[in-house]
Amino acid sequence: MYCLCWRNVCSVRPRNGLNPLCCSLVLLKSSASTSQSNQNRQGSHRRKRAATSRPERVWPEGVIPYVISGNFSGSQRAIFRQAMRHWEKHTCVTFIERTQEESYIVFTYRPCGCCSYVGRRGGGPQAISIGKNCDKFGIVVHELGHVIGFWHEHTRPDRDEHVSIIRDNIQPGQEYNFLKMEPGEVDSLGEVYDFDSIMHYARNTFSSSVCKSRTCRFVFLCTGCGDSLQDSSGNFSSPGFPNGYSAYMHCIWRISVTPGEKIILNFTSMDLYRSHLCWYDHVEIRDGYWRKAPLKGRFCGDKLPEPIISTDSRLWIEFRSSSNWVGKGFSAVYEAICGGEVKKDNGQIQSPNYPDDYRPNKVCIWKISVAQGYHVGLTFQSFEIERHDSCAYDYLEVRDGLTENSPLLGRFCGYDKPDDIKTSSNHLWMKFVSDGSVNKAGFAANFFKEMDECSKPDNGRCEQRCVNTLGSYKCACDPGYELAADKRSCEAACGGFITKLNGSITSPGWPREYPPNKNCIWQLVAPTQYRITLLFDVFETEGNDVCKYDYVEVRSGLSADSRLHGKFCGAEKPEAITSQYNNMRIEFKSDNTVSKKGFKAQFFSDKDECSKENGGCQHECVNTFGSYSCQCRSGFVLHENKHDCKEAGCDHTVNSVSGIITSPNWPDKYPSKKACTWALTTTPGHRIKIAFNEIDMEAHLECAYDHIEIYDGRDGKAPTLGRFCGTKKPPPITSSGNKLFIRFFSDNSVQKKGFEASHTAECGGRLKAEVKTKDLFSHAQFGDNNYPGASDCQWVISAEKGYGVELIFQTFEIEEETDCGYDYMELFDGADTKSPRLGRYCGSGPPEEIYSAGDSIVIKFRSDDTINKKGFHVRYTSTKFQDTLHSRK
Repeated sequence: MYCLCWRNVCSVRPRNGLNPLCCSLVLLKSSASTSQSNQNRQGSHRRKRAATSRPERVWPEGVIPYVISGNFSGSQRAIFRQAMRHWEKHTCVTFIERTQEESYIVFTYRPCGCCSYVGRRGGGPQAISIGKNCDKFGIVVHELGHVIGFWHEHTRPDRDEHVSIIRDNIQPGQEYNFLKMEPGEVDSLGEVYDFDSIMHYARNTFSSSVCKSRTCRFVFLCTGCGDSLQDSSGNFSSPGFPNGYSAYMHCIWRISVTPGEKIILNFTSMDLYRSHLCWYDHVEIRDGYWRKAPLKGRFCGDKLPEPIISTDSRLWIEFRSSSNWVGKGFSAVYEAICGGEVKKDNGQIQSPNYPDDYRPNKVCIWKISVAQGYHVGLTFQSFEIERHDSCAYDYLEVRDGLTENSPLLGRFCGYDKPDDIKTSSNHLWMKFVSDGSVNKAGFAANFFKEMDECSKPDNGRCEQRCVNTLGSYKCACDPGYELAADKRSCEAACGGFITKLNGSITSPGWPREYPPNKNCIWQLVAPTQYRITLLFDVFETEGNDVCKYDYVEVRSGLSADSRLHGKFCGAEKPEAITSQYNNMRIEFKSDNTVSKKGFKAQFFSDKDECSKENGGCQHECVNTFGSYSCQCRSGFVLHENKHDCKEAGCDHTVNSVSGIITSPNWPDKYPSKKACTWALTTTPGHRIKIAFNEIDMEAHLECAYDHIEIYDGRDGKAPTLGRFCGTKKPPPITSSGNKLFIRFFSDNSVQKKGFEASHTAECGGRLKAEVKTKDLFSHAQFGDNNYPGASDCQWVISAEKGYGVELIFQTFEIEEETDCGYDYMELFDGADTKSPRLGRYCGSGPPEEIYSAGDSIVIKFRSDDTINKKGFHVRYTSTKFQDTLHSRK
């Protein structure tokens, strides 16, 4: 890693707070003037320098196969692809997903952080490390420059003529970062030293501009004319068209669209010297990314070729002239079309224009077929489609077959990647739809042929059990056994099958630290009508809330997919666990690194009085150890006899952030002549969203009989948001403020099942600033939990005419980063985000007080999916306009 300084500004400062390596490079004045004159002489094009001089390091044909490791997120993968397309657009380098190529690059994470081998190493994979905080577009473009074959500009043999190294500022052990390359290792190709190069660390470190690089064309022997075309449609023509082309020309155009799209190429004019087999002047179309791709046609003369359709997302067009006869040349147009039949064993499907926002009003249908005897496996690398509860606007639909009538495997939208998908045959049908409004990044998915290895007669060569997974399989063992070192055979292990009414179990090696790589399963079985209670005396395993490494998993039932009670790790003892039936499964697993003391637990079996005639309870029976108790449903209270239930008052006050509300006696029929209310309140600055899970009430055109009515405020005097009855679920309803009032009414005739609805807190909305100070919190659970990941909130605070808005920050703690690129709060001086921006804040936040210049201010809060902090608490009020600054200390 190199660290350089420009005008006393350190150009690399990692987000994790570590100091940069140095501030040790100074621009010489004479070089500055030289650089300026060179720039004036050469125009605005920026060029990369310090190219490798070793031919073995140059990628053959300029083709670079790549693999992206599985530990990167969808957004990171999108940045990698954007950076590769950036190089492709401005050079003649081509990046392809690796198939069988021996030499290729692997996007991965190494201890060096952001680093790469320069040029092609050969003989296998080579790493391009994109470590923590390196996943920025410009940084990835820079590292790909190394992959292509460029050293840092400041390592050129002639660098001392342009910059000066202050060696006293170099940290110990980092001196090698400032060594000059030997003349035999670097070929500057006659280009002058470039301070603005993408490969030169400067004040604008990792600038994203590549431009058309003569140097790169020299390295890869690119043709003098042609282009890389990446738009969804476009046109191109031979040099000089229609006034004629010169002799001995060689041009190459490379068309590249989104994987999953095909290219239609139409020639609109053709006038080339005609010869036998088009041996002399000709234009050649190849179905792929390079000159060895399958030939679609070679053309000359004046006859227009038929339209050409690619089988994939790339076309190679090569034009040569070798005679002195001059024709007009040719012109052509192309367009990307999405969807179609895909007949191959693996590939990639992406939404149109991915990783940029997909286009509006698109309908794409893919019919994928792999070899007979296989299934189709589908995995998603990235997914971001306009969110809607029922995916009514933009969506991706996947079906198990070849037609739109095949069984539906899922209809997806939102920001969560769908789970892996496997078809029952060798066919898969996919449909992507976008409407005319909101556009997002879309999706990227890989498909491949998948087989069930466990269905073979040899059971996948597993001794006991074979478990099929997407793209592979694994062996497993029966309870009381564990996999041996060969991962196929089984050997006796901890755990076992236990039928005693009570006893104890411990982790392996107790009370010493448990060994690595252990997998223990205990299956506890009690007599019918009994329940099993598990109580931990001691608990200490590696891990935290994620429980990714070592853990204890407890389930009701004997199988691995039984009802889960919990997955536990760390040092906090789990609460007592009681099985749902008369059996329990306990699984302990450790990885190959950190070991802890483990656990000791006792189990007891107790007769479940509730299992027989509901324990005599009218409504619900709750089993307890050694006894039981009766409970009543919503709208009822327990009778003095502790078994029966009687009607109770039906007015409820709800202050929780989320929960469930139901009609009286749910899920049985609600009683007649019942009037119930719910007054819901959530965190200030947030709204309440009601989503009906189910509704079944007496139907009427105007809901005059039984109904539920929702009000936008604290009571029934607030504006009505809707009155509902019947069986059709209403759409989700969101309040304008932090209060919502619900009223349920039933008359004396027909009774139905009623309703069940979920309430959640939603951030954002419109708020009114008044003389009385009000509160606003970053998230609904402020003070109890850190703000959640992937937050996207926007508040518009407005005062009455003639007044401004004053913000007073009480608490502010948001993940800190130099340019606030991850989590941040943004302020705009107006009623929308097009208004002047007052600032973007993270870390310790903005000044204590902020004033608007007008009667409104916008607060925008966003968080990514990694580090979460405490959030912010701001108080707001209306105030007379300030004549000075927006903020004051």
